[in-house]
Amino acid sequence: MNFRILIAICFSVFSAKAQVHVIGQMRDVMWKGELEGKIHLDTIHNRTNLYGLGPEDYLRGEIMIIDGKAYRSRVSSGEDMVVEETFDLKAPFFGYGWVQKWNSKVLPKKVRSIKDLEDHLAALDLEEPLFFRLKGREAHIHVVNLPEGRKVSSPQEAHEGQVNYLLKDREVEILGFYSKHHKAIFTHHNTDVHMHLLTSDKKMMGHVDEMVLGDGMELWWAGGQ
Repeated sequence: MNFRILIAICFSVFSAKAQVHVIGQMRDVMWKGELEGKIHLDTIHNRTNLYGLGPEDYLRGEIMIIDGKAYRSRVSSGEDMVVEETFDLKAPFFGYGWVQKWNSKVLPKKVRSIKDLEDHLAALDLEEPLFFRLKGREAHIHVVNLPEGRKVSSPQEAHEGQVNYLLKDREVEILGFYSKHHKAIFTHHNTDVHMHLLTSDKKMMGHVDEMVLGDGMELWWAGGQ
């Protein structure tokens, strides 16, 4: 199975190339139960070339901004999913940034898994947080679906009600965040990446847990303004 991988790198607010903002902290949600929204996406007025990801407030769903359009996914009933395009959303922690131009090069064939991709990004020795984009056809995702009124004091409780999905032979676009300095802030404690995906038909969107990478992968990163 072949994946054509598109990875776009956004540097921090201190870079002349692009801007990245991280609002709130994952650990405050998982361990302190701070589920309320700390950012309203409607307050982000510049939406040109905007990208972002995170959970919805009270862990009711997942959020993804891709090329200036915001999407929310929720579990409607059973394992059914509803995806809506809207900026009328709040998130307890969220990362977002802008990319206006892309450069690219082919990645080594040995990059096959999420861990391989993470190691490859680490080898670039970039100190600032970055976003990346991928396109592919297979992945495991989940949508958080916390029961209303439930209190949270651990990651296990935060994922109560979560629904998992396996996507195969579906055109998908993945937006990810990589940073060596955001464990438990915007990535889980055992990884430096956080990824969401959206199917090309805009009917499924969620947090990426696993994916299979193939030949012909291409790295795209932020160019000039």
